[in-house]
Amino acid sequence: MWIYRERLNYSEKLRRSIYEILRDVLEQRLMKISLIDSYYKHVNQGLEYSFVEKSELKPKSKKREKESEIFNTFIVIFCEGIVDSELKNYIRFFPENKVVKENINSTVEFSLNQSFSHTLKYFDKPYFLDFLESLLDIDYALLIQQDPTVTKKNRYALTHFHVKIDWPIADAAEDLAKWLRYIQNNLHEKGDKDAGILQKKLFEYYGSHHSVGGRRTAALIAAQLLKRMDFISTVFVSSSESRSMIKYSERGLSKFFLIQLTDKEIDALAQKERMEVETFKASYLYPADTFHLGISEALYDYTPVSKPPEDGKLRRLKPAYNWLKIRDEFLHPRDTFQHLRPISYDWVYAGQ
Repeated sequence: MWIYRERLNYSEKLRRSIYEILRDVLEQRLMKISLIDSYYKHVNQGLEYSFVEKSELKPKSKKREKESEIFNTFIVIFCEGIVDSELKNYIRFFPENKVVKENINSTVEFSLNQSFSHTLKYFDKPYFLDFLESLLDIDYALLIQQDPTVTKKNRYALTHFHVKIDWPIADAAEDLAKWLRYIQNNLHEKGDKDAGILQKKLFEYYGSHHSVGGRRTAALIAAQLLKRMDFISTVFVSSSESRSMIKYSERGLSKFFLIQLTDKEIDALAQKERMEVETFKASYLYPADTFHLGISEALYDYTPVSKPPEDGKLRRLKPAYNWLKIRDEFLHPRDTFQHLRPISYDWVYAGQ
């Protein structure tokens, strides 16, 4: 289990501060790649973009959409520390998928030019995010972690690509259920029925339906597995089925998605923020055909039944109870307006 900042030594606090700054930078870039770039790819190819419906963002949503081949999909795992080699059986990072020129050139999906420098993989280099973006199309996950070769410095690197997540769903569900005190020893100790429910609840805990595709399943399993480490980690997953980017971190679960705003809604928001309408559009929105786009974020919280009990005692599973609730919603400014804060905008339950 990761350690709270208050219990870190000074060097560890410095590392965490650096990690959190870099995570913010990474999040901003991945939001654009997942959502804005995907939308304009649809437009440029004359295809209709399927926006997320409000019902899909509510806890226990079962709605599924058809996969889109041109939506930008990825899994990016960003770890504060160095992933323990004991996890290699489940998060598969080996010499053959290490980020070096020979390995990358051997993949059929990608080819590097001759000017490739191994320093591109370091987060502190100017073209790191461009390099990372060029590797997103390669299947499975990318792994960013503290550089194992310079452990005395707080330097982060994209160390591995084509990283497979291979931990059984049942094991992940058992791990979560033990922590929440629904079981003591193994997943089936209270019978197969409860074991099946707990596996479905694993998906609910991570904001998905148990029928979701492999990419989102791999991401949530990775997030659960990395809780075994004593450092924090973040998993970003962009899914064409959900048309959203999901973030799992020590702060919980967030979903990022595009919304359409009418002129009336824009006028109301601009007035609320005491901004001129055109200034608001330029700062927070992206132009579309007959409307404007915004990047919205729904931040989720866990209910009492999905938090460890205060008394630490075993408890009875109550399947009907929700494990998630929406805590807050934001509309993000455009990435070029870094002096602006996200603004509150309740969209999911609006008009009900």
